[in-house]
Amino acid sequence: MNRVREAIADLAPGYFAAVMGTGIVSIGLHDLGIHSFSVVLMWLAGALYVVLWALYLWRAIAFGQNVVADLRDPEKAFAFFTVVAASGVLGVRFAREELMALAVPLFLLAGVIWVVFGYLLPWQVLMTRDGRPILARANGTWFIWAVASQSLAISMTQLHPPAGSEMAIWIGVLAVLAWSVGVVLYAAIAMLVLLRVVHYGVTPQQFDPAYWVAMGALAIAVVAGASIVGMPQTPIVDAVRPLIAATVVIFWVFCLWLIPLLVGAGVWRHGVHRVPLRYVPTLWSMVFPIGMFAVASESLARADRLPAAGAVGRVGLVIAVIVWAVVFVAMLHHAGRTVWPSRRAPSLSRADPSA
Repeated sequence: MNRVREAIADLAPGYFAAVMGTGIVSIGLHDLGIHSFSVVLMWLAGALYVVLWALYLWRAIAFGQNVVADLRDPEKAFAFFTVVAASGVLGVRFAREELMALAVPLFLLAGVIWVVFGYLLPWQVLMTRDGRPILARANGTWFIWAVASQSLAISMTQLHPPAGSEMAIWIGVLAVLAWSVGVVLYAAIAMLVLLRVVHYGVTPQQFDPAYWVAMGALAIAVVAGASIVGMPQTPIVDAVRPLIAATVVIFWVFCLWLIPLLVGAGVWRHGVHRVPLRYVPTLWSMVFPIGMFAVASESLARADRLPAAGAVGRVGLVIAVIVWAVVFVAMLHHAGRTVWPSRRAPSLSRADPSA
C-alpha cells in the first residue's frame, strides 16, 4: 500500500493525456467507419477519465502540497491543461455517437477549467522566482496550453443550435475566439521553446516524448479550423472562413515536416545516447499527436478535397493504433507492478544482506 500512496503522491500532472490519446484514436477509427473498436476505445477513454479524476482528487486531498508544488513548477504546470483537452476530446467522441447528455457537460467543464487555468496557471508560472531562469525550463508540455484552446474550439463546433439564432452566433464567436487564441499561443510558446533550445540547449534526457505536442498542437489546430470552416453561417465565421481554410493547409504541411524531425530526435535520444526506452507517462503525449495528425489529415481531406491528405491520414491512423496499443500495455504493466510489486528482490535481500 505504501507503493500505491507513493505513486499517488508523485502522479504526473499530465496523465489525462491517456484519455486524449485513447479518445483521438477512437475518433479516427469512427471517422473511417471502424465502429466496433472505436466504441470500445470510447468507453475505455471514459473509464480512464473517471479513474483519473478519482486519483487526482485523492492526490489533492492527501498530498495537497505536491499538487501546489506542481502548479508552481514551470516544467510541470502546463501539463494540467490535459484536463481541459481530455474533457474536450472525450466530449467530441460522445457527440459523434449523439450522446449529447454526456458531451455537453464535458464541454462546459472544459470551458470553465480553460478560463480558470488559462489566466491563473501562466501567471503562477511566469511569476515564479526560485533562482532558476524560467526560459531554461520551457519544454514540450507548454504546447498543451494551445492544445486546450483548440480542443475548446472543436467542442463548440459540435453544438448545433438553429441556424441564425442568437446561440448559434455566440457559439461561432467562441469557436473562432478559442481557435485564434490557440494559434497565437502556439506561436508564442514555439518562440519561447526555441529560445530555450538556442540559449540553454536540450540534453537527450530532457528531450522527452512531450516535445511531440509541438506537432500535435498544430494538428489539432487543423481539425479545429476545418470544423469551423464547416460551421453554419454566422457573421464571425463567414468573416474568417477563407483565412482559416488557407491557414489549416499550411499548418498541416508544417506538421508533416515536423514528424521526421521528431522521429530523428527520438533516434538521437535512444539510439545515439542510449537513454533507456521505458514507460513514462509522457509517452501519452506522443500517442495523442500521432492520432491527432491522422484525424487532421482526414479532416483536411474532407474540408478541402485533398485525397493525398486522406491517404496520409489512413497510414497515420494505423501507426497511431499500434503506438496506442504499445503504450497502453506498458501502462497496465507499470500499474500492475505498482499495485502488486515483485517480491523477488526483498526475498534475496533477506537471504543475503550484502546482495
